[in-house]
Amino acid sequence: MKHGLMCKIIIIWLMTLTTGCNSAPIPHFDADNAFLYLEKQCAFGPRIPGSAAHQQCRDYLVSTLQLYADQVTTQPFMFTFGKPAKSVTATNIIAAFQPQKRDRILLCAHWDTRPWADMDKDPKNHNQPVIGANDGASGVAVLLEIAKILHSQKPEIGIDIVLFDAEDAGEYNVDESWAQGSAAFVRQYRGKLTPRYGILLDMIGDADLNVYKEGFSNEYAKPIVDLVWQQAAALGIREFIPEVRHIVTDDHLAFLKAGIPCIDIIDFDYPWWHTIHDTPDKCSPASLGKIGAVLVHLIY
Repeated sequence: MKHGLMCKIIIIWLMTLTTGCNSAPIPHFDADNAFLYLEKQCAFGPRIPGSAAHQQCRDYLVSTLQLYADQVTTQPFMFTFGKPAKSVTATNIIAAFQPQKRDRILLCAHWDTRPWADMDKDPKNHNQPVIGANDGASGVAVLLEIAKILHSQKPEIGIDIVLFDAEDAGEYNVDESWAQGSAAFVRQYRGKLTPRYGILLDMIGDADLNVYKEGFSNEYAKPIVDLVWQQAAALGIREFIPEVRHIVTDDHLAFLKAGIPCIDIIDFDYPWWHTIHDTPDKCSPASLGKIGAVLVHLIY
């Protein structure tokens, strides 16, 4: 009972801080424009660290964020993956909005794609790369559209958008081989960026969207999970299902280990995960719009 009461107190406090005194209307999240961002990323091809498509997409993401953010920086780091192992330079992309504000929220996603479609039903495809329309591009697409909104209507709080590299080339059942970008980010920026909380978007573009609470998020950052799911309920977005279904190793774990509350919004029930069929036709603007609307309401 005491734990439940404390969670409710924290949620009310967070909602009060998030709401602030801004009486301006809530901005509209353009789902169709967000979907264009998804398609643009996929048009480069698989964004595998070290590839030409990866470099082209990195330049596109940096230049797009520079249109909207007050500051855009990159964090290069060495990344080793594959068998035989090879080392390449990976890059996290960091965009700051109103960097002078101390009260901040962190929004993040990963922008790389898996080098191998090793969950494909056809073994012949296991060495083929993944386009990553949902697994990567969807979360980035929502954040690019939010960046555009943040530029046109400044909120009461500061926002940092971070796009992580080197998330998706891990080995199954070897947790430390995944989410290398967020681990590198926390090592370098811990203590320099002190967000009130963080929200990670991953695999949120599925046309058949069902977002359950992620296990690590619910255990270690439950007030933030409850805040987000309550906002979705207030908007009538039923795709946010108030049950825990999956426990996912993802970019939010580096923050949780560092004591920074960060949750993962992820629809892990996606039949095309790590297959050659993770393409834009499996995603929808409507799904991006529902995720985007929840975040915009939280921010404003």
